[in-house]
Amino acid sequence: MRKSLTADMLDAKTPQDVNVQTEARKPASDPTLGIPVSVNRTGTPRHRLVSLGDSLTHGFQSGAICKTQLSYPALIARELGWFEALRFPTYGGPGDGLPLNLENLARSLEAQFGDTINWYEYPPLLAFLRNYLDQIEDYWERGEGTHLPATEGINHNLAVYGWDLRNTLSRNAEICQAILDQNPPRDNLLRQIVEHHNERAALRVLNSARDAAENALSPVQAAAALGAEGTQETPNQGDGIETLIVLIGANNALGSILTFRVNWTDEGYDDMAVNDRYTVWRPIHFQVELDQLVAEVRKIRARHVIWGTVPHVTIAPFARGVATKVRDGSRYFPYYTLPWISDRDFNPNRHPHLTGPQARAIDSAIDQYNDSITAAVRQARLEGQDWYLFETAGLLDRLASRRYLEDPTARPEWWEEVGGQYELPAALQALSPVPDSRFFLSNETGRIRGGLFSLDGVHPTTIGYGILAQELINVMQLAGVRFYQADGVTERQGRVNIDFARLLELDTLMAKPPGLVARAIDQVGWLDTRFRLFSSMMMASY
Repeated sequence: MRKSLTADMLDAKTPQDVNVQTEARKPASDPTLGIPVSVNRTGTPRHRLVSLGDSLTHGFQSGAICKTQLSYPALIARELGWFEALRFPTYGGPGDGLPLNLENLARSLEAQFGDTINWYEYPPLLAFLRNYLDQIEDYWERGEGTHLPATEGINHNLAVYGWDLRNTLSRNAEICQAILDQNPPRDNLLRQIVEHHNERAALRVLNSARDAAENALSPVQAAAALGAEGTQETPNQGDGIETLIVLIGANNALGSILTFRVNWTDEGYDDMAVNDRYTVWRPIHFQVELDQLVAEVRKIRARHVIWGTVPHVTIAPFARGVATKVRDGSRYFPYYTLPWISDRDFNPNRHPHLTGPQARAIDSAIDQYNDSITAAVRQARLEGQDWYLFETAGLLDRLASRRYLEDPTARPEWWEEVGGQYELPAALQALSPVPDSRFFLSNETGRIRGGLFSLDGVHPTTIGYGILAQELINVMQLAGVRFYQADGVTERQGRVNIDFARLLELDTLMAKPPGLVARAIDQVGWLDTRFRLFSSMMMASY
């Protein structure tokens, strides 16, 4: 029986259009929503896969956009036998990515100081960090990283980390370049993080996205241009894209857990120049933005369109639930704070945090976002368009260790109806410990916890991206998409499965975990508890 909503579950500052619920929205078990569609498969689309989205689609991992050859669109393209044709941005540099690759930093520290950094090593540690960050900053702000690589044609992966619905609709390379031109970088002695790193990363995605008159295109306009190229048999006619994936919307709520502030949208929510002040979009505002995006996606000549729901961002281990649940059977903790602040040291008067009622309000708003996305897919299918719903939110819910897996009493009524706990691939179940959604920790003995989220506590590891790719492949096969061997000619028969044994070898966090992560987290927590050094820096940097 569904629990009753009580006063202590509510946050007083939650807008009235947020429909606060006692349990999470039930995921749709059928990507077609039970609505059959007759698909016109005339011709061979020129572009087998195009993706719109944010960091989850871009390939962000451990604090940086890096390893984009292992993003979920790239993993899908490999299974399609189309990887060599897939166009996507790449990032390198001295720190391997933008803005700060925490895994690369951990390995560099380990090479310099070993598995343990003692207190008397802090002076050389600070000197090392300054030099390390300075090299990265110089590369991207003044060095080789300022030169954009030549790209022939519009990229197929059009996602950009940090972008929300409005950005996907409206932001383009000219806007990003103008921001860089108006804000020349400064070589700051103390704050050595690449300035305007998002614009620099976005230019590598969108600089080649231009029309015949060289006008810059937004991601959704760029996808439309690819679709307009038509089929191989009939240029400029028919479906130019076989499968379009749209996974966008997480950044309409993610700012709340990154800043531990809940600022609901108000006037200017649709203005990119000012809406960074907001951390959660009210459902009514999300609906307006979604309606515009849906209208634009309808114009794209894509044979199949897969829309992903928005994951519950409060599940990400970056926002760690403090102590025990607020009550038996609840999915929420009384507070959520930074992962390095222990239960013993946490002080709500000193440390950044969200409350349980705030987390519930954020999740309830996201459920409404997802109802809107579901309604858009349903309407499109009723009109004969081959759109599908991909339950990103349901997938993450079924992997949520502390919320549901460790506490069966907190599981919603629909838990078993949608399959219960997500069954990991055999290669992952064979690991010890089995990967889970808790914050990643490792020491000199290897990985001791986590494994599905990377070191930033928000984005997946490579195997996490593999799970996402596998579930999307399942939807694509349902849509009748054909998969081929690497030669692009030999068709594969039966169910297409990601080779997770191969992914484990490519996932450097899993194959060779850094030895100092657990001790580093302890030391960061010790310093932050006493001096608020890291939490203050994080709040100031947003």
